[in-house]
Amino acid sequence: MPHWTALVAEKKQRQLKSIPQEWLVTPPPPSTLDVTGFPESCGLLNAREIEITNTSVDVLLKRLASGEWTAVDVTTAFSKRAIVAHQLVNCLTEIFIDRALARAAELDDYLKKTGKVVGPLHGLPISLKDQLCMEGLETTMGYVSWIGQYAEKNAVLVDILIECGAVPFVRTNIPQTLMWPESFNSVFGRTTNPHNVSLTSGGSSGGEGALIALKGSPLGVGSDIGGSVRIPSAFCGIYGLRPSYGRVPYCGARNSLEGQDSILSVFGPMTNSLSGLKVFMKAVVDSKPWLKDPLAVRKKWDEDEYELADHGSGKDLCFAIMWDDGVVVPHPPIRRSLEMTKAALQKAGHKVVDWKPIKHKLLGEIARDIWNAGSAEDYMITTSATGEPIIATMELDHADATAASFRPQHGGITAYQLWQVQKQRQNIRKEYIDHWNATASETGTGRAVDAIICPAAPYAAPPHGKNRYTNYTTVWNALDYPSTVFPVTTVDPTLDARDEKDSPHRFYDQFDQDVYEMYDPKKFKNAPVCLQLVGRTLEEEAVIKMTEIVDAALAAAK
Repeated sequence: MPHWTALVAEKKQRQLKSIPQEWLVTPPPPSTLDVTGFPESCGLLNAREIEITNTSVDVLLKRLASGEWTAVDVTTAFSKRAIVAHQLVNCLTEIFIDRALARAAELDDYLKKTGKVVGPLHGLPISLKDQLCMEGLETTMGYVSWIGQYAEKNAVLVDILIECGAVPFVRTNIPQTLMWPESFNSVFGRTTNPHNVSLTSGGSSGGEGALIALKGSPLGVGSDIGGSVRIPSAFCGIYGLRPSYGRVPYCGARNSLEGQDSILSVFGPMTNSLSGLKVFMKAVVDSKPWLKDPLAVRKKWDEDEYELADHGSGKDLCFAIMWDDGVVVPHPPIRRSLEMTKAALQKAGHKVVDWKPIKHKLLGEIARDIWNAGSAEDYMITTSATGEPIIATMELDHADATAASFRPQHGGITAYQLWQVQKQRQNIRKEYIDHWNATASETGTGRAVDAIICPAAPYAAPPHGKNRYTNYTTVWNALDYPSTVFPVTTVDPTLDARDEKDSPHRFYDQFDQDVYEMYDPKKFKNAPVCLQLVGRTLEEEAVIKMTEIVDAALAAAK
């Protein structure tokens, strides 16, 4: 077998050949940190393509359904912009634009002949994280050992999206093993943040986050086991949803830690337009995924729940803000975004109380113990075919590397020890539901708190290799609470100055202090600041609607 580096070189050559040569551009110099304006100034996209790629998902679907815009035109526009995005931030893995355009032409033909759309996503280009198998394409997931393994059939979710009329056109970058909150692997390299390329795009769905932030895709699918939809959404300034276990089908996709079925990875939408979250979830759920995936939950789309029937029909909601998790205090921009959101909600007539986190540190430790029970062996067996090294850091300079707490530190634990950890998690889930129910005494609405609003990370997008704390998202995976990410503001060196005179707060411990000392407003320049909204298990409809209410309140308060 050739050396693993030769396999990578050959794969990269094939990737380069899959890019239409006439779409190659000269990227700005490395000193240009913010590349978000480049796709529209580079000259490759015409005025109509710029208009198409700046259009929200709901409007795109209307124009596609009416025939005002053809699926071929829309797919071409996003494909061109995606290829420009890739040259700026290295966000793509598999590129199959010819296949996408052939599919788009079929959709146009169908609409012309019948006057009807194929389904609710008719003509909408959709990007996919590099786990979602498509017949005839490789799904390497950033592993050299999986180069040359071609899928014999589509993942269930891919089939559903195609049946709904969507047009998959690219797949996006991830970290090796997926179990990193940044995106770097030995096959495709590192994805950077379009708002500031010296910062991480997050992970593990970092390619999706960066592509969508550059408007190279209107809607993408990421996956989330500990924050992998929400972290890149937050770092790249877009909307994302982590649904509950089983709401979106996973069958037929590739994954790491397969067989670990305690804290499950889930697929969820990532998008520039909030309307995209509902559009995706409703289309997928209405297609009855439980008939195609034995682990998909049999729950139809509930329009009453979306209209907040269980939450006073959306009037006089009570939100609880979690200012910190009792482990790491967020940086000044995150604190400011929480204050902005609180003020906007109060101005809109909603009530806001404080959320008291319970056992968040322990929940994070439990999640890590469950995953790391077998993760070291999983990574070793997967990489052994080619001898590719298991990546130990996301740092640019290995000399700076410090071990990330979420990576396996040892060989694992026994089955019995794993059961004890899982039992402890079950007990905390019960404690948490009781804790949530008990808030009914302080809301004044006669209900418990409607949703929690909290950071998605203690910082905006940090420099490469510095994203070492994921508990702000991981706890909700352990509890199986659906959660969205929504944009609030950007880092402002004036408003978010570091308080040098004295310590800004009493640090919980040395790690908390280390995270705070990483903060330098100049370093985080232009980074988006997003927050998370958290609801209760299988309450996706209500979580989406409440996110729309928060988003509208923030827009009205500007």
